[in-house]
Parts: sequence; C-alpha cells; structure tokens
Amino acid sequence: MRLLALLAGLLIFGQVGAADDAYLAELVARARELRLAERPEWLKLGHYVPDLAGPGVHSLVDSPGFFNAARGKDDPRAELEATLGAFFAPPRGKDEAQHPQCAFVARYAWLDGELAFDARRLPPQDCPRYREWRAALDAEHLTLVFASAYLNNPSSMYGHTLLRVDARDQDERTRLLAYAINFAADTDEKNGLVFAVKGLLGGYPGTYSVLPYYLKVREYGDLENRDLWEYELDLSPQEVERVLRHAWELLPAYFAYFFFDENCSYHLLGLLQVARPELQLTAPFRLWALPSDTVRELVRTPGLVRKVVYRPANSTIIERRIAGMPAEERRMARDLGIGSADAASAPLRALPAERAAAVLETAYDYLTYRRASGEHDVADPQALAQELLLERSRIDAPSQAPRIAPGVRPDQGHGTSRVSVGAGRRGGESFQELAYRPTYHDIVDDDSGYARGAQIEFFDVRVRRYEQAGTRLERFTPIDIFSIAPRDEFLHPKSWGVSAGWRRVPIRSGREPLAAALDAQVGGAWRLPGDALVYAMGQASARAHHDLEHGYALGAGPRLGALVDPLPGWRLHAYAQAVADFAGERDDPRTLGLQARWTLARDAALQLDLSRNREAGRTFGSALFSLHFYF
Repeated sequence: MRLLALLAGLLIFGQVGAADDAYLAELVARARELRLAERPEWLKLGHYVPDLAGPGVHSLVDSPGFFNAARGKDDPRAELEATLGAFFAPPRGKDEAQHPQCAFVARYAWLDGELAFDARRLPPQDCPRYREWRAALDAEHLTLVFASAYLNNPSSMYGHTLLRVDARDQDERTRLLAYAINFAADTDEKNGLVFAVKGLLGGYPGTYSVLPYYLKVREYGDLENRDLWEYELDLSPQEVERVLRHAWELLPAYFAYFFFDENCSYHLLGLLQVARPELQLTAPFRLWALPSDTVRELVRTPGLVRKVVYRPANSTIIERRIAGMPAEERRMARDLGIGSADAASAPLRALPAERAAAVLETAYDYLTYRRASGEHDVADPQALAQELLLERSRIDAPSQAPRIAPGVRPDQGHGTSRVSVGAGRRGGESFQELAYRPTYHDIVDDDSGYARGAQIEFFDVRVRRYEQAGTRLERFTPIDIFSIAPRDEFLHPKSWGVSAGWRRVPIRSGREPLAAALDAQVGGAWRLPGDALVYAMGQASARAHHDLEHGYALGAGPRLGALVDPLPGWRLHAYAQAVADFAGERDDPRTLGLQARWTLARDAALQLDLSRNREAGRTFGSALFSLHFYF
C-alpha cells in the first residue's frame, strides 16, 4: 500500500519538475497515513463545512486563488496534497507573486509541524512581505470588538464585530493606535434596499481587511453613535500567531457575503477558531449568525475571554453630560458647540468653576460629534475647538467627564430567537396562538443588552386556532423594523419603521383573507421625565389581495405611541394609529392598543396585548395573553 501511495504521489505531482519528487511523494504518503486532510486544523484552514445534503464537505471560500488543486474547494485531501506540491516551487523574484510558502504561511507552519519538513530537501523560502506585515502589527493579544446595532445602516442592523490586534507596547490609553481585522461586503452600494436584497442572496463578495482601529472607532462611536464592547481573548502567543498567519492567507481571498449567515461575525469566528483544534465556534451557526450570538458563543467557551471593556459612543457621553444639566447650562453648551456664543461670555464666567468646566467640555464634545457627523454650519470648526479648549484650560477644576456604567453586555441579554404560546379573544371568539420569531428583538422586549427603542424582527410567524374558523396562518412578516430614537436640542436622529409580509385583513363581505401588506413610517421621538419615550409618525400603508376592491388598497395616516417602564421588569407600550385609504379598497382602519410585558427571567416573559380596532365598517376588540421563551 505504501508503494502505491508513493506511485500515486509521483503521478499527481510529476509537474514539479526539478523538485525532489521522491520527497514530495514521501510527504504525501505520510500525510495520508496520518489522515491530515481529515484533521480539524486542516478543515479550518480551508474553511470546509459539511454539505447540507450528502456526506461531503465544501469550502466557503469562493476565490480560485485560495486553492492549489482544481478540486480544492470540495476535496480537502486533494488540496492538501497540491499544497505540499506547491511548496516545492522554485524561488520567486522580488516583484513576482508570493511563493506558496509565503502566500499560505499558516498551512506551511502546520504541515511543517506535523510532517517535520527536511530543510535540505524542501528549502524554506524567505517571506519579506509577510515578515514586514507581521512586524508592523507587533501583536501580543487579540480583542473581539462588538459595535452595537445601527438601524440606519442595513449592514449593521444587528451590530458588527471586528478583531483588534493589540501590540506589545499598547495599553488602555493607546488602544486607538492598534490595527483591526475587519470582514465586510465589498461594495459601495448606498441604496439600503438594494444592499439588503443582494446581501440576502449573496450578491456581494465578502473580504478581510486590516486598517487602523481608530478609524473604526470614529466610524462607529462618532458617526454612527454606537457603543463598543471589547472582549479581550485569552490566547497564548502561539495561538495568536496561528490566527495572524491565517489572516494573512485570507487577505487576498473572498467569500460570498450573506447578510444572515456568512457575514462579518461568522467569518471572524472562522478566523479565530484556527487558534485551537478543539474550537468549533462556527458550528452552531448553520442558518444565521447574529453578532450578539457569536459574542455569546465566545463568552461561553471556557478559557477564551479574558476581560471585557466598555467604550461609550460620543452621543452616549453627550447624553449623560446633559442629563443633569439645568436648561440654561444646556443652552449655553449647545450654543458654544455651534459657535453662536462666545466662550469668554459673561454668563459662562458667572458659573461656578466646575459648572463652567462641564459646559465647555460638553460644548467641545458636541462640536466634535457634529464634525464627525458631517455638519458644516460652523465656519471654522478647528478654530472653535481650540477656543473651547483654551477657555477650558483657564478653569481650575478637574475633568467633569461623566462616569458611565457599562450596563448589561450584549452577550448577557435575552436569546435572539423566541417561541410564544398564548390564548385570547378577538371579536367575541376565543383562540389559541403559537408564534415563532427566529430573530431578534422588539420594542416591548427587555432592553438589557440591546438598544432601547430598536425593533428588528425577521420571519415572524403566527398561527392561530379559532373555535369557528379553525387553524389558520394569522401573520407572516419576513421583515419588521421600527426605530424610536429620541431627539433633543443636541441630537436629532430620525425615527422610522418598515414592515412587509402577509396578514389577515377584514373586508366588508366578512371574510379575512391573508393579504400582502407593506407599511412604512417616519417621524420623531422624544424622551420624557422618567425615561419614557413618546413618538409621532406619519405612515403609509399598502395592501394587496384579489378580494379587495381593484385588488389593492393604498392609504396614509398618523401613528402615535409611548413607551414607559413603570416598575423594574415591566414595560408598557401604548399606541394609536389610523389609515385613510385613498385608492383601491376604501376603508379607514384604526387601532388603539396597549402592550404590557412582565419579565420573568432573562429568557422568559409574560405579555398582554389589548386593542380596539375599527376595520371594514365594524368595531371589535382583541386580547391576547402570551408566554415568551427566548433562546
């Protein structure tokens, strides 16, 4: 058998030419004997995953240059043996493409460790490009960074993760100087709808990149107002080295980017799990991979996370600064930050030293936030920044920066999937309901670990069994996004929503067909004392079904609501909406509703939904009592 293996190796790798064919065949035979192509280390280096149907595997990498064998994408053994053959290639010139030993440094290091290459028969090649890149990183630790959800960017609705490379001479004060490894869709698409559709279908290449960490902090914390959570990984120097070697291999490669599963968080786990043979970080995420879930997987893996650091966004800092300010100080800080007031003004100097310092610091933060957000209404923002800093330096008072407690981490919130069972009455008829929401959070759910007022639900399914109508699909909503972002004199985010799917629509004949429905809202939200939120929006509605007049209905109207937490663990959401149809089916549906949620545990809650509805010329009430389980 060993002779046959040697002959096979000679046949496969005869193209090596002047290379040591006998030694190559010997390496191939030993690799087969050790079954290296079946080892988890090799499968992770090739990003091989099991086929959905059948016993085989395939690589998630889509760029041909990542493979040395023609069948390398689907055949790990062929790829391993072709890689060994490629290592025998003659040395390359300075301006030529990298030698395979340099292009695949992680593969070379692992195979060398398993097969103990003879340097006389397989000479190691010098890899100056990799050497210079590795020296520039000067890595000591790796940190996974989670950026909280940002609803105004479809690619970051669930949050985003990246991998920070911490250098040996850096500390918490100089972390911004580190580099970060990022995975993202390679596109300049600005249309959110186009991005969402193509992202769902794998229409973009996903690529790794290395960039300065401060650029991502500026993008997330200043431009997009996203809090950052930094999970420092407990990896040995050898494990850090394995990850970085593989990152080098992946920089020229690309993957098909899928919004739900093969996204930034999934592929960063794929990179990290090469650190240890026993890690199977991507295994739980065959259907979807949410950033918060991937962080949760890291945390519950024993011995993987060393510590967690919270970095609040600039808007979070501003909100905390102004929370305790009197109205007059808030106005002064705002006017100073936009340059409409003089930093040496008498009202400011009349304040006690600590209060004046707080106003100037808030003004400077606000100016910085507006500059990062692209506001250009200040003639010379740099001169204004210097003026504010100079005036602050004249005040003998310590820093007034607020101490912001981290709160609940993203990995400590409720599970992102939810199953609900409930019972209720609608129009005088009793029913039982079973509901399933694969992802991820609504505005009535417990906000711990999530962004308050940010609802993102995909593929929500509700089935009901009525006493007379029997069992029927009540609603199927592939997408439901609702963002309530409070405005004040400093920050002016938009509140908006969009929902698309199928739901039961009463019509005048008495039937309730399952009609296609699309709703969109835009407006504003405001924070009231007690941290309550109120919102007011205009909304447009479209429904389509052949039972409707002309087969459709188009309408518009207002939507008002309030979100209140009266007691710990309790949340109330009161809302009212009305739509006046102006085309197709003529109706004026209206709803007055109240949702009340009581949290039983992190992953369990009770909810009561009450509503009074007027639709298709009749008025009816609805009540539903549900038990939610999150996982």
